[in-house]
Amino acid sequence: MQILIANDKHIHYAQEICDTIEESAKQRGTGIAKRTPEYITTKIQNGNAVIAIEGKKFAGFCYIETWGHGKFVANSGLIVHPDFRGQGLATEIKKKVFQHSREKFPEAKIFGITTGLAVMKINYDLGYEPVTFSELTDDPSFWNGCKTCRNYDILMRNEGKMCLCTGMLYDPIEKQKNNKAQLKHNNNSKVFKRLKSIKESLHLPKDKLDKIFKK
Repeated sequence: MQILIANDKHIHYAQEICDTIEESAKQRGTGIAKRTPEYITTKIQNGNAVIAIEGKKFAGFCYIETWGHGKFVANSGLIVHPDFRGQGLATEIKKKVFQHSREKFPEAKIFGITTGLAVMKINYDLGYEPVTFSELTDDPSFWNGCKTCRNYDILMRNEGKMCLCTGMLYDPIEKQKNNKAQLKHNNNSKVFKRLKSIKESLHLPKDKLDKIFKK
């Protein structure tokens, strides 16, 4: 299995990537912003994507978006092909794209919004913290991308302050200022309590949350 920065020779996977993202959303019954092959191609050409390849077969993908003139970075579109799920590949892809983001945009805050509890756990392990939407980018281009999500009306009803997604943020400047940040992060009971409280308010099963976030 190869996990690498995507380049022009991977452009022909763009349609399959989009199809896999859309089909996964349908199966999970969750909202997701739609991607086009043209958009994915642009990310690949700009060196802002990570792809996993097994031989010549597409296995997984994730890409980088920048917002607020580079002050914020999002790792978006994380997907693993059904043939390769259950092997920890999503975690490895996330680690790769996170590392790439830190190297390419060292001062940017890295954030994401997701309904997936497994993705939240991966993000947390990388150093992200759960935050309110007000702590994320206010770039309208980012939030306009939610218009194709089935849950967009929920976001609008809450005046853009909350939705079924949870916001998570990695702030490199804050991490550098606080030498005890990692120790505080390891003492995760308060962080998990906050995250679980957010998700429980959206009526997610407590037993499922306990299983995902068990120490």
